[in-house]
Amino acid sequence: MPTHPTAIIAPGAVIPASCTIGPYCTVGADVILGEDCELVSHVILDGHTTFGTANRIFSFACIGIAPQDLKYAGEPTRVTIGNGNTIREYVTISRGTAGGGGLTQVGDDCLIMAYTHIGHDSTIGNGCILANSATLAGHVIVEDYAVVGALCPVHQFCRIGRYAYIGGGTTITQDVLPYSLTSIERNNHAYGLNKVGLERRGFTPEQIKQLRQAYRLLLNSKRNTSDALTAIREMLAADTEGPAEHVAYLADFVANSHRGLIK
Repeated sequence: MPTHPTAIIAPGAVIPASCTIGPYCTVGADVILGEDCELVSHVILDGHTTFGTANRIFSFACIGIAPQDLKYAGEPTRVTIGNGNTIREYVTISRGTAGGGGLTQVGDDCLIMAYTHIGHDSTIGNGCILANSATLAGHVIVEDYAVVGALCPVHQFCRIGRYAYIGGGTTITQDVLPYSLTSIERNNHAYGLNKVGLERRGFTPEQIKQLRQAYRLLLNSKRNTSDALTAIREMLAADTEGPAEHVAYLADFVANSHRGLIK
């Protein structure tokens, strides 16, 4: 597939013949593209940035750019992008910093919508959706299949649990519970289980029932977090049909939260 004559490809960049490089794109010397990637037009790829296969990147996206961190002094930090991602217009993804592990990474099959910012040293899992103008500060973790709504600012070092759904315009300053619905319309609180999202992802009725029971203990029982966690652990221990893996993960997420939880 062709590289447009107006594109600027630095010597050293690795671009397979199956890739399409559109008009006015700029690809730096340390960029590695996988097979079947497409840069639509006016895309900037910089730094030590590696892509998997079949990624499509739209106009004016900037990936691998220097982090917005005053401590950054030009260290050769990295960005890695997995397979099958769609990265829309004006998305910015900063490379890592030496103090944060040196790596910003995105998994597979994510949709990153227009004007989203992924700050340095952040980690995005597989199958995530970041809607328009989601703004992730540095060191943010977004776990598999989470959805971050439009115009959501996420504070640095926050963790968004897998299968969570965050409504548009919600400010995130603490960890977001996995499997939860969290929204500004509910005063920036978690208000229940992301049942529709879980059903779409193939969760069984029994798995959803187990999670709903755990969420009642955590959100609706008037227990504090420590007491609710103890009750959830007791529920797991009493399960005679074997461990409920998603409830166990929820309990571990709560126990390991460093910034506190949005409840």
